Amino acid sequence: MQNATQTTRQTSAVGLIVFWAYVLIPLTWGVVNTLTQAMKLFG
Repeated sequence: MQNATQTTRQTSAVGLIVFWAYVLIPLTWGVVNTLTQAMKLFG
């Protein structure tokens, strides 16, 4: 039973990493793209 709990925690940690990558990669791209466009506008 204890081994199943450890496997669930590892899967949960991997799931969290995948989820945050899914959120942060597009967010980072959007911020960089916005700043690049702002530099063109104000630069």
